[in-house]
Amino acid sequence: MAHGFSKENQISIDTAYCFGDFELHPKDRLLTRRGSQMLLQPKAFDALLCLVRRAEHLVSKEELITTLWPSVHVSESNLTNIIVALRKIVGRDAIRTVSKHGYRFEAPVSGQPGVARPTFERFARAQELTVQRSVEAMYLAQNLLWTCLAEDPTFAPAWAWLGRCSWFLDKFGPRSSANRELSQTAFLRALALDPDLACAHQFYTVVQVDSGRAEEAVSRLLERLELHPGEPESLTGLVQALRFRGLLELSLESHKRAAALDPAVVTSVAHTLFLAGEYAATIQAYGGRAAYYLDAAAWAALGDSRRAVALLRERLGKIPMSKLMTALMNSLLALLEGRREDAVRFMQETGAAPDPEILVYFARHYSQIGQVELAVTALKTAAQGGFVCAPATLKSDPWFRALRKHSQFKSLLRAAKASVDEGRLRFETYNVG
Repeated sequence: MAHGFSKENQISIDTAYCFGDFELHPKDRLLTRRGSQMLLQPKAFDALLCLVRRAEHLVSKEELITTLWPSVHVSESNLTNIIVALRKIVGRDAIRTVSKHGYRFEAPVSGQPGVARPTFERFARAQELTVQRSVEAMYLAQNLLWTCLAEDPTFAPAWAWLGRCSWFLDKFGPRSSANRELSQTAFLRALALDPDLACAHQFYTVVQVDSGRAEEAVSRLLERLELHPGEPESLTGLVQALRFRGLLELSLESHKRAAALDPAVVTSVAHTLFLAGEYAATIQAYGGRAAYYLDAAAWAALGDSRRAVALLRERLGKIPMSKLMTALMNSLLALLEGRREDAVRFMQETGAAPDPEILVYFARHYSQIGQVELAVTALKTAAQGGFVCAPATLKSDPWFRALRKHSQFKSLLRAAKASVDEGRLRFETYNVG
């Protein structure tokens, strides 16, 4: 494996996964603590390696049992005994039990084999910056990841996170085809280096659905779930991909399955609930995340414009956000305050082909202020961009009341229904197959 280091620096490349005082050396099948060797039975070592490699991700009991006893039928108690033994060595809090499903390694991993420690530290810092979800933080993270890859172009997770940052900057930063192309290239590079890289599969879903390829995302995630049936991250991706196909019931079911596997999992279910007309549930589901638009829109749909206005005014100007998100929130605020021309202007100033899901929100705004032709155009453009507005949303959303009186409404509804029926048939056929 080639690395971007001179010969004299190669001694700094880690040969182990590092966490706390421990180093786990896969090649030598060795666990050390502060340099001293820790005795591990072979099965215990294999279990620990499997958990550490998938750190912060759920590893199902079935996957662990298959890894440890590939051709032997054993009871679940055998696995339980191994986990108990591991906790006595690495600490009880390092391995979390996900009730009825499996285990997650939760001790922070500060190094991995084949990656120099300074490179991994920069990578970890970039991950921390992405949590802020601001344009400025993403630029900083992107620069750190470029440095990581200059040092080690075979570092697959760095490619995946670079893809995520570049997608975010393409979507929420200054419009640039360079970031969109880079995002696609980075994910393909990450998956070429490590086809089983969980974070690459998780992040790539967003790029696919935003690029009008939700069907591809659904197929890829279902294939992944065949290999990793207990992986909530793949189900998280399905929540979004199925919503883009207009399959709201299946999107909600994917969220329930993900939450059953991991109660702490974060999905985009709030957006699915909103389109399903479950506005109170939307507010509850959206509350734990960075709050921008959706809960305010839900309060407005419930008829509490005063609360919606208060939320929007509190956030606008105080929370760093993209031009697109600012336009979305400002247009809703102007609409609720009776400034219809301003509402239209904010939406029109976003430029060509913004996010297809946001176009559906724009369509609601247009319909609510009587600009039905613009609403029709927004929905058609969203569909061309890969987002199918579910027939149930078109028929029942109170803000689409004016749209339902338009001469093109029936054709919009027929097209949406045909697309949803096709998507459901493909999903069911693939699932059965």
